[in-house]
Amino acid sequence: MYFLKPVEQGLDVKFTGGIHRGCLRVQAATKGTIHKIEDLRGKKIGVPGMGTPPFIFANRVLGAHGIDPSKEITWLVFPAGELGLALDKGEVDAVANSEPIGSLLLSDNKVRNIADQATDAPYVDEYCCGVLVNGKFLQKNPKAAAAATRALLKGAKWVETNPAAAARLSVEKKYLASNVEMNTIAIAHLRYVPSVSGAEDAVKSASAEMKKAGMLSPTTDVEELAKRGFIHLEGVTDEWLKTLQVEKLADGQIPPKLNYQKYAKMFLAQPDDPCCRTVMQ
Repeated sequence: MYFLKPVEQGLDVKFTGGIHRGCLRVQAATKGTIHKIEDLRGKKIGVPGMGTPPFIFANRVLGAHGIDPSKEITWLVFPAGELGLALDKGEVDAVANSEPIGSLLLSDNKVRNIADQATDAPYVDEYCCGVLVNGKFLQKNPKAAAAATRALLKGAKWVETNPAAAARLSVEKKYLASNVEMNTIAIAHLRYVPSVSGAEDAVKSASAEMKKAGMLSPTTDVEELAKRGFIHLEGVTDEWLKTLQVEKLADGQIPPKLNYQKYAKMFLAQPDDPCCRTVMQ
């Protein structure tokens, strides 16, 4: 979603595959009166930034339910770790966020889900994150672009098979400034099931809903935009992914008693901690 507007405006990039699904949510205070999307009309929604994926997802959801996001919603920006606090203080009626913020707020009983990309139709099968290739690089190096895409999709399949190991690896190799537990929570609810056709479908569905929500030009041809924004590369297919085998590590699974509530309290109590800011991104 983040790149569709730039593609519409001429940015030369191509999507080549889908990495994972399910990281975006719209949530309302547990003690509040908002229970469904229609209840958000005229309300204040907190987001981590205008134009961010949570903001775009919320716009799509609202537009699909007949709410004009530009006229019937007041948008307020807060640091991601402070969205729960904004709800507690009554500064907003709902929030739009990404993992692990959504799971942490849920585990702390602060919110209920109003729209969940991980479980709600039509978003449950839609890829939120994918592989994006620079158009000029792709034109000059098609084999390298295909090889890089295959490597990333294989990595995604490995993460789905070994989520806890992936969380440890990211921290131990200092790929991000987090801790293992927080990173495990961030990965736990995402589905790293790589797909080529799924990514292509996501470009189409996201384009259609972004246009309906007024985030793309009313004159934009959604089908043409999707064709311009996605490309099939040699050797990068769903058939290849189905036959692709990855190792399963004995200690690579999510611990059955991972204490979400403990880490929710730690995270939400220290929203300005660099660890918390980084893992959210």
